[in-house]
Amino acid sequence: MDEQQINGVATVTHRIIEELRKSIVGQDEIVVGLLASLYANGHCLLVGVPGLAKTLLVQSLGTSLNMAFNRIQFTPDLMPSDILGSEVIHENNGRMEFQFRQGPVFTNLLLADEINRTPPKTQSALLEAMQERRVTIAGQVRPLPSPFLVVATQNPIEQEGTYPLPEAQLDRFMFALDLGYPTRDEEVEIVTRTTIGEHSKPSPVISAQDIMTIQKIVRAMPVSRHVIEYAVDLVTATRPASGGKVAQNYLEWGAGPRASQYLILGAKAYALMDGRAAPEARDVVKAAPMVMAHRVVPNFRATGEGLKAHALVQQILGEVKQPSY
Repeated sequence: MDEQQINGVATVTHRIIEELRKSIVGQDEIVVGLLASLYANGHCLLVGVPGLAKTLLVQSLGTSLNMAFNRIQFTPDLMPSDILGSEVIHENNGRMEFQFRQGPVFTNLLLADEINRTPPKTQSALLEAMQERRVTIAGQVRPLPSPFLVVATQNPIEQEGTYPLPEAQLDRFMFALDLGYPTRDEEVEIVTRTTIGEHSKPSPVISAQDIMTIQKIVRAMPVSRHVIEYAVDLVTATRPASGGKVAQNYLEWGAGPRASQYLILGAKAYALMDGRAAPEARDVVKAAPMVMAHRVVPNFRATGEGLKAHALVQQILGEVKQPSY
């Protein structure tokens, strides 16, 4: 890993963001977070009310990355076979045989649209695919293409017709990104673009092979021990039995070791996009809300006081001392 490679990733990231701005107004932090998760080979969950361009963002990203792209619209009647594929009977030289028909999961970039509108049984069909990058059907293991990245969109669980994602499913997502409403100026721009004439569309910038190369660079980046220790201390602070006052008072349970791993991988990706060869503690802080908020469960006291997971994570960031070297 040399300086030219690092600068090259920073340059191509800027180009991708500029292409996405052709179809997406605002949401710059969300775009950067989404790219960071992809560079770190992690899946991403986009959370927000309908109409915030979650689906358009992922579709535009697929175009910019020039990757094989499939979309699954999750509905209450969706079955696991609709995601993974199934074996069908066909005739071959007078004999009836089973033939496997691939489902939409066999792609590079999978958009799981409104993932929490289908029951947990169907949601869990993605567990093996997201963790192992393979699926097992009829006793046969079938590897998925590389790279394989899932970006799911989710409506707030308070909305009618939604099912909460199981904890095991949530833990498979490296980042959970909350999309907020646009500002007034951004909304004016959105309305202008979408109601007057045709708006431009993003063009391909890099390929799936380039993404795999970037993922290898992220893995190869060195990390100082004090940065790793800081990430572990943050995650430990979310656990009621071993954490600080915030965890003991407001959390039912905290994050597991996968959160520590994703904090470091996310910090690496942020550093690389910033043109730096190694992550610092500030990169861990940047990744922390997206990695940790969906992995902690507030207790009844927190709910009664109106404290959400994101607010509690911010309190934990203030509670754990950041290394100064």
